[in-house]
Amino acid sequence: MPSPSPLLRSPANPILTAKDVPFPATLVFNAGVCKFHGEYVMLFRNDYGSAETQTLHGTNLGLAYSKDGIHWRVHPRPIFDWHDDEVIRIYDPRLTALEDRVYVCFAMDTRHGIRGGIAVTTDFERFEVLSLTVPDNRNLVLFPERIGGKFIRLERPFPVYGRLGQERFDIWLSASYDLRYWGDSELLLRVEDVPFANLKIGPAAPPIKTRAGWLTTFHAVDFDATRGKNGWEERWQKRYTAGLMILDLDDPRRIVAMSRAPLLVPEASYEVAGGFRNHVVFPGGMILEDTGEVKIYYGAADTVECLATADVDNLIEWCLTNT
Repeated sequence: MPSPSPLLRSPANPILTAKDVPFPATLVFNAGVCKFHGEYVMLFRNDYGSAETQTLHGTNLGLAYSKDGIHWRVHPRPIFDWHDDEVIRIYDPRLTALEDRVYVCFAMDTRHGIRGGIAVTTDFERFEVLSLTVPDNRNLVLFPERIGGKFIRLERPFPVYGRLGQERFDIWLSASYDLRYWGDSELLLRVEDVPFANLKIGPAAPPIKTRAGWLTTFHAVDFDATRGKNGWEERWQKRYTAGLMILDLDDPRRIVAMSRAPLLVPEASYEVAGGFRNHVVFPGGMILEDTGEVKIYYGAADTVECLATADVDNLIEWCLTNT
């Protein structure tokens, strides 16, 4: 039997909801979080519309700051808003502080496919887009330091045609010398290797560096045809859980350990009921404190943003034990 997960949900959960946002907001979730210049910074996805009529009108990104990583003050307007004749929306940001800059990985819906992008900022007012993938790719996450002189990212391409129309997607790894041109792409983790996923997997929060290797979360999806109405839609038959693996410090293409049990499963009330899509947890930010505490920020039910914590040594031991 797998040992219980070492994660503890914050008693303050949800730590950010639509009511905390000073501009039109309905679903606030899937945030990227990092520490930058001594302060916690959050970039969150906001789908706005009407919860009463269960309709959505669009998506933007909101910015928030915190002194303690729990209580947040939200910037008065959306940022990095990108809409034009080709771009429909950007969403699901991930933040990596690296070399005195913050890199924003994001997903982009366009009229010719879904793309992943990387932008850089130093002030969260001006953003320079460094690279965009071809369709269809997203869930990009960037490692917080160069490895062997290269920048490394995880990603989740979703080749429906190549998988015979099936939603069977995996985690890949790519490298770059300049963050603009990416290559050396390799398959890192296959969905069939994850016992708690029967549909697809993908990157979650950017990895953190530990004594045992790169501690890395991923999302895992299981499908059950007997599931009925679990949110706004007529049927929501998927469940999103979170997994944990350790990648080699010098060669992150090598998986040191992967837990065969999920790290986080939808169980709390704000994860399983009253949301846009219930039974969903999706980590987007992970911070290792000087005390050894790990903060994992995650979206719940595609509706609110939450926090779970654990001791880093306990996370490592749990992952190694349950491999």
